[in-house]
Amino acid sequence: MRLVIMLMAVAPFGVFCLMATLFTNVGLGAIADLFKYFMTVVIVLVVHFLFTYGLVVRFMAKLNPVTFYKRFAPVMAYAFSTSSSNATLPVTLETVEHRLGVKNEIASFTVPLGATINMDGTAIMQGVATVFIAQAYNIDISMTGYLMVVLTATLASIGAAGVPGVGLITLALVLQQVGLPVEGIALIIGVDRLLDMMRTAVNVTGDAAVSTVVARSEDKFDFEVFEAEQSS
Repeated sequence: MRLVIMLMAVAPFGVFCLMATLFTNVGLGAIADLFKYFMTVVIVLVVHFLFTYGLVVRFMAKLNPVTFYKRFAPVMAYAFSTSSSNATLPVTLETVEHRLGVKNEIASFTVPLGATINMDGTAIMQGVATVFIAQAYNIDISMTGYLMVVLTATLASIGAAGVPGVGLITLALVLQQVGLPVEGIALIIGVDRLLDMMRTAVNVTGDAAVSTVVARSEDKFDFEVFEAEQSS
């Protein structure tokens, strides 16, 4: 963690130099393309956050998604500010137990496991980023390549550590699998911090959603806690 903090302290200077060189070569038009990439990732994250998790909570956990999101809002804000699933873990665990009503025997297993392997937002970013970098370098990815991107991004996100900026590190693995230049990461590194914050909020929300599903299936869910929070 100390090494990561040291690298993050000097990273902005390196990013500035990389982007200055990059935009000198590709022109200012790349900024418009970068904005499109940014908005694409944001839209997909929002859709996944609202619809995928909302449907999971509604039909699998049989709970009110609006109530679920209201209960979990403080954790989302904390995850957004820290960009770290691991740093958010204590807050997530406490909220899942005392605001959502998941019993400790379920939450103490599903939440830490989710913080380790559930990185939906990271997988989404890596898929979109790979396509963006391929288009930026005018490299055609076949259908087999797209399937490889899906598989590699999923596996890489599962193995990613819950620390800020790790998505860019695992993205290098995805790019190598489809023959794209790793230096293409410099195209997106300038806007990845904000996207990383959003990805973390999506990731921890997924942990809570799955925890409610498991708790309901094992009859380890306290409706009194869930409803009591709603009336307060």
